[in-house]
Amino acid sequence: MSAVRIAFPEVDNTRLANLCGVLDENLRQIETTLNVSIRRRGEVFQVSGAQAEAAGLLLEDFYRRARRPLDIDDIQLALVEIAHKSMPDAPENDVPVLMTRRAGLHGRTARQNVYIRQMQQHDITFGIGPAGTGKTFLAVAGAVDALERDLVKRVVLVRPAVEAGERLGFLPGDLVQKVDPYLRPLYDALWDLMGFDRVQRAFEKQQIEVAPLAFMRGRTLNNAFIILDEAQNTTPEQMKMFLTRIGFGSRAVITGDITQIDLQRHQRSGLVEAREVLKGVRGIAFSEFQNDDVVRHPLVARIIDAYDAYQARPTETAA
Repeated sequence: MSAVRIAFPEVDNTRLANLCGVLDENLRQIETTLNVSIRRRGEVFQVSGAQAEAAGLLLEDFYRRARRPLDIDDIQLALVEIAHKSMPDAPENDVPVLMTRRAGLHGRTARQNVYIRQMQQHDITFGIGPAGTGKTFLAVAGAVDALERDLVKRVVLVRPAVEAGERLGFLPGDLVQKVDPYLRPLYDALWDLMGFDRVQRAFEKQQIEVAPLAFMRGRTLNNAFIILDEAQNTTPEQMKMFLTRIGFGSRAVITGDITQIDLQRHQRSGLVEAREVLKGVRGIAFSEFQNDDVVRHPLVARIIDAYDAYQARPTETAA
C-alpha cells in the first residue's frame, strides 16, 4: 500500500472548502471510486491506498480548479477519465468533438470516442451496452451536431412503447403527449444539449419529431438523423421495418441494452438478431460498450458488476 502527502502552498481557505465539498463529500467520492483513504489536517492531505498517487494528482488538479464550488459532475467525470486515460485502445490525438451547447463535448472513454467517430462516418450505427455508458446521450449529441452543421434537416426520435403494447389509443392527449413518457430520456438530453427554448422552437418548426415505432411503417425518411432508443424491445420484424425506413442523406443510430429486454419470453429481440445478421455489412458499425464505460455515479458501474457476478453464479438447487 502506497501513501502520498499533499500540501498546498499559499493556502486559500475558500479553495480548500470548494475542494473538499460540503461535509467532505468530494473527498468521499474520490475515496470510494479509487479505493483510497484521505486524511486532512488543514492544508495537508495524507492519501493511502493502491491508487494514492492518482488520487493525489486529482486533488492537486481540483485545487487548481476550486476558485468556484466544484460540481459533483466535475468530480465524477474526472474520476471516469482517470479510470480510462491509460486504456491501451484509447485514440491519441483523434478525439472527435461534437458541436452542441456544451463546448468541446467529446467521449469520456475510448469506446465512446470510437462510437462518436462511427456515427460520423457510417449511415447506420448500433450502440449496445449497459445503462450509463452514454449510448443515448451521445446519440442525441450526434444528432444535434449534425443539425448544427446542416448535415441533416431534421431529427426523428423513435422508441418502442412496449409497456403500452404499442396500442397508444387509450392514452390521453395527442400523439406527442401519448409517447412523451417513453421519450423522456431523449428530451432530457436535448434540453441539456440545446436548451429548452431552442428545443421548443425546433419542435414547432418540425426540425425535431417524435414517433412511436409502430407508426413508422410506410415512411421513408430523407435528410434526417434518426435515433431508435431502447431497441432491445423491438421484435425482429419491427427492427427490419425500421432499418428499411432510412432514405437518402439520412443517418440512423440504434441504441439498446440486451440485458434489459422487456419483451414476452417467447419473443426474440430485434436488436439481438440485427447484431447477428448485420455484422460485417459495409456501412453499418457496431459499438459494444462494457461496464467500465459507465459515466454515471461511480456506484453505477459497481452495481452492474455486482449483478453480473450474481447472475453468473451457478443456480443453487434445493436439497
